[in-house]
Amino acid sequence: MDAALALSPSPLSLSTAPFSPPPVSFRKQPLRRKLRFASFSSSTPVATAATTTTRDSEIELENRKFELLKAVTDTKRGLTATPHQRSSIEEALVSVECFDAGKPISLGLLDGTWRLQYTSAPDVVVLFQSAATLPFLEVIDQIFQKFECGGDQSSGEGVVRNIVRWSIPRVLEENEGATLLVSAKFSVVSPRNIFLEFEEIAIQNINISEELQALLAPAILPRSFLSLQILQFIKSFKAQVPVRSSQQRRSVGGLYYLSYLDSNMLLGRSVGGGGVFIFTRAQPFI
Repeated sequence: MDAALALSPSPLSLSTAPFSPPPVSFRKQPLRRKLRFASFSSSTPVATAATTTTRDSEIELENRKFELLKAVTDTKRGLTATPHQRSSIEEALVSVECFDAGKPISLGLLDGTWRLQYTSAPDVVVLFQSAATLPFLEVIDQIFQKFECGGDQSSGEGVVRNIVRWSIPRVLEENEGATLLVSAKFSVVSPRNIFLEFEEIAIQNINISEELQALLAPAILPRSFLSLQILQFIKSFKAQVPVRSSQQRRSVGGLYYLSYLDSNMLLGRSVGGGGVFIFTRAQPFI
């Protein structure tokens, strides 16, 4: 029993024993810092790789857009394109379209004026053919499509105007003859399709040539009030013709598929085999 008492610690020895902190308590914090640092550094290569991949994709896209515009350069907007050229253009077009496939239409990007670079649409190509064969008609190298999406873009509606600058030699000015406008309302019917409802065709902004002005009001004679009124009337003249179908007098319409859209290029396809369209961004002028 005395031996057992000698082996058991007394209350006094427990209260007066000096406190020694665990030797490992100060070594855990540096270990945590090291692990956190290792975790942060391991994510950096992933972010760098993602940035590099995005940059490479953007460069590839710009190269494909350049090749597409290069392919249509010598076709006079599609008038002189050979079957081989049309095939090459279609292939280049598809290679650009795949970068934007499935994304919804952004009306903010669509809004504005676009210059036609190429089309295979028969109803537009025939206009080029008429200008090339008829001596009294000349289509100036300015064909545009202007989208007016309005302030409330959430409605998915707007107006599109097809703009053709044309002239008649020795009657109208060579570069600023007259403007043909084909206006239509459009509404978004799916993420990539818009429905066009054509409303009217108008001719405006008529600028007669200096030769015709001299004939109507010779500069060597005092210009009468009547001759000046005639000149002013011609310049401000605007003819408008509504576009209606023969059945129940409804507006003519069509489905337009926007296959690619960014800040400087618009690609479209007329649904039903109506041809393709390639546009680039242009400065507004009307």
